Amino acid sequence: MDTSCLSSMNIAGAKQVRSFAGQLHTQRCFTSSSVQALKTSHRTTSLGLRNKVKGSRHGLRALQVVCQDFPRPPLENTINYLEAGQLSSSFRSSERPSKPLQVVIAGAGLAGLSTAKYLADAGHKPIVLEARDVLGGKLAAWKDEDGDWYETGLHIFFGAYPNVQNLFAELGISDRLQWKEHSMIFAMPNKPGEYSRFDFPETLPAPLNGVWAILKNNEMLTWPEKVKFAIGLLPAMLGGQAYVEAQDGLTVSEWMEKQGVPDRVNDEVFIAMSKALNFINPDELSMQCILIALNRFLQEKHGSKMAFLDGNPPERLCMPIVNHIQSLGGEVRLNSRIQKIELNPDGTVKHFALTDGTQITGDAYVFAAPVDIFKLLVPQEWREISYFKRLDKLVGAPVINVHIWFDRKLKNTYDHLLFSRSSLLSVYADMSLACKEYYDPNRSMLELVFAPAEEWIGRSDTEIIEATMLELAKLFPDEIAADQSKAKILKYHVVKTPRSVYKTVPNCEPCRPLQRSPIEGFYLAGDYTKQKYLASMEGAVLSGKFCAQSIVQDSKMLSRRSQESLQSEAPVASKL
Repeated sequence: MDTSCLSSMNIAGAKQVRSFAGQLHTQRCFTSSSVQALKTSHRTTSLGLRNKVKGSRHGLRALQVVCQDFPRPPLENTINYLEAGQLSSSFRSSERPSKPLQVVIAGAGLAGLSTAKYLADAGHKPIVLEARDVLGGKLAAWKDEDGDWYETGLHIFFGAYPNVQNLFAELGISDRLQWKEHSMIFAMPNKPGEYSRFDFPETLPAPLNGVWAILKNNEMLTWPEKVKFAIGLLPAMLGGQAYVEAQDGLTVSEWMEKQGVPDRVNDEVFIAMSKALNFINPDELSMQCILIALNRFLQEKHGSKMAFLDGNPPERLCMPIVNHIQSLGGEVRLNSRIQKIELNPDGTVKHFALTDGTQITGDAYVFAAPVDIFKLLVPQEWREISYFKRLDKLVGAPVINVHIWFDRKLKNTYDHLLFSRSSLLSVYADMSLACKEYYDPNRSMLELVFAPAEEWIGRSDTEIIEATMLELAKLFPDEIAADQSKAKILKYHVVKTPRSVYKTVPNCEPCRPLQRSPIEGFYLAGDYTKQKYLASMEGAVLSGKFCAQSIVQDSKMLSRRSQESLQSEAPVASKL
């Protein structure tokens, strides 16, 4: 298993000038003196590297853009959006502290950055420590020698992500989301090169628009199968949240058998859905995860509508959060890896010890790195506390993200997320169509999620690419052949994440921790912590808000503890 961290860029001072549809488009330049990330292995292989600026960009003005973005859906009046907005505003309107708390946060993914952002909004001083030289955690991305970006994952922003949508609005960057048509598009394994669509009509409210989309699709499920599936879902519709939570003990496959849902529903729909949601198959995934997703997507008219970020996540999403934090007096430091959580005699945190010998102290401490990393650093004195002991059941799922640049523009694709329904691939997109910064009128770049990846994470990049090409030959039979006798690979990048989002397996829900730990002054953030959106970007942001909320609620106690500590002990030098 390759767990080495191979960093290939630093976003400080990065600039890009790209031309889209004949108009000069200049990316904003973001600078940062320090930032970091998560353990991920990524490699680059170039096959006949091209000069992108001098080659593929010639003649761009004469070409027409075939992709089309759709207007931002009206999300602002939904109950979930308003509730998320109220939580955001509570930080800005909270009582200003007489002395801001210094809160040390480990991890500059969405959870850590969100925690810091909302603490800064409340008047406190967050210090974010990132182990790697790139922002974003599971959103991390790197630029290669050609100026092309490759990412840790294929990230989709849904209408049913109210806290993420509020975050974009608060930062003034909502225009960076490229909304696509309200559809879900599945490849047809039995009809190579063909796709089946679920189109949600704009004229119908939820959940009727979703019901209509399912009923109108006659290629994937027969009418008897649709009826049996609907009957199987009735208890979930009638039982509400209590029923959803009670299904945590069953896998998707077990639940379907119990409800009498035909196996073909699993084969046609839920294998693809399970891999897209959690990178694992239905015989492992908890049914609660599926029901939560269905509830979010079907109860809001625009809940399942998808958007792509208009460029690389570190610059286009993470840096605006960093700029906001810094504008309010907070800090974000890259290349700051934690080696040990040092404790006081009473079991509380004394400081974070970094690998470079630095000791960072604060009034409160947050660990916002993935659960697998945190488990390695849990102090021995805490390990038998049930709050920490239960974390043993939460284990990250391995996932591989593959990028392939071809020597031509593929025709059998869409400006959208596509469900491959392959045994090896989860979802994919032609990013040369779907993303403005990655747009190329002459060549396609497919970004694919390779999952489940348990058996592949330790294999060579060459084996992974060969297996991917075999699957792509089925999706593009007229354009791609496994031996590259048709479309040829110009280059590829393989990004391996040995432990990504936690596996949402049965009976793990009770093991998810609250953000406030039983250790005074110590908190957790991350999509694995307790919140209703499970392992997702929305879950990470919401966990950060809950974490910040807990610290704000505890601020007087934390301030008092710090004062008592200063009075009872000689000051300890801290290298900040």
